[in-house]
Amino acid sequence: MGSTEKRCSVCILPGAFPNISFDEQGRCNHCRNTADKKADVAKEKAVYRGKFTGLLETVLNHPGRGDRPYDILMAYSGGKDSTYTLSLLKREFGLRVLALSFDNGFVSQAAMGNIRRVTGSLGVDHILFSPRWDLLKKIFSASARREFYPRKAIERASNICTSCMGIVKAVCLKTAIEMDIPMIGFGWSPGQAPLQSSIMKNNPALVKAAQRAFLGPFTEIAGGDVKAWFLSERHYDEPERFPYNIHPMAWEYYNEETIFREIANLGWTFPADTDSNSTNCLLNALGNHVHVKKYGFNPYAWEIANMVRDGVMTREEGLRKFSEPENREQVETAKRRLGLEEES
Repeated sequence: MGSTEKRCSVCILPGAFPNISFDEQGRCNHCRNTADKKADVAKEKAVYRGKFTGLLETVLNHPGRGDRPYDILMAYSGGKDSTYTLSLLKREFGLRVLALSFDNGFVSQAAMGNIRRVTGSLGVDHILFSPRWDLLKKIFSASARREFYPRKAIERASNICTSCMGIVKAVCLKTAIEMDIPMIGFGWSPGQAPLQSSIMKNNPALVKAAQRAFLGPFTEIAGGDVKAWFLSERHYDEPERFPYNIHPMAWEYYNEETIFREIANLGWTFPADTDSNSTNCLLNALGNHVHVKKYGFNPYAWEIANMVRDGVMTREEGLRKFSEPENREQVETAKRRLGLEEES
């Protein structure tokens, strides 16, 4: 791996990023591979916006809609992107939304306040799922110490975040199936997940394989009680109940200033108790710290680089995301809570 100081001259990917290379102009191989596709981005977004319109027509005109309690389950973290997405689903698309928030034991008090105010302002029902702390502590501690995901996963997120999102996705999917909710919404930024995955029907066989990848290490680490968060065999007997996953920010207009302005009208305030890469989670700083120490690059590099590459963020804005020093107090607090005090 290359030097952590060197960065792509177009996006912000560092030399420590896995399998990166630079040409004579300092462009990374990812920028070179996508340079000829930029002109098609607007057209592709229009295609997926049209696909979503078609999906909405199917959902809203479904003969059994009157028997369904909600049109969509929103995975609501209380962060800026999921707040804006929740508002779009309710206000712009007129959907009956159930918001589900996952309490990982590290949701900031400011974020909890935002969750209460925003769901109240929008008038959406809300579930707060709080798993047993003893199980979460074992999983997050092991995620900081060990590697039990495919090597490719480190390019997208820290091991801690991957574990957390595995639980979120599993709980949301199980809830949607059991409540017969036809869609699950995610507030991913345009850089977190590709446009091609922005509207995707959950495939039972693929879901079973993906959940096995989490259940295996989780069960080994924390015991069989974690199975309560995941699908059981009976859920696979009704594949027609498997919902679509959607993340509208992939095709909707994305501008952070606009987002902050819009969600402020819902009572959302910028948290002063989180690190610079999160607006809801107090565990994020430790995830970043461990990731940088192990691999030499910030786990948000891929997301930010994609946003710079796609033109929804300038390179200067992207670089500012990494300019602030890590929040050492948050790192040490998270270590203490997870029993990692002896680890530097």
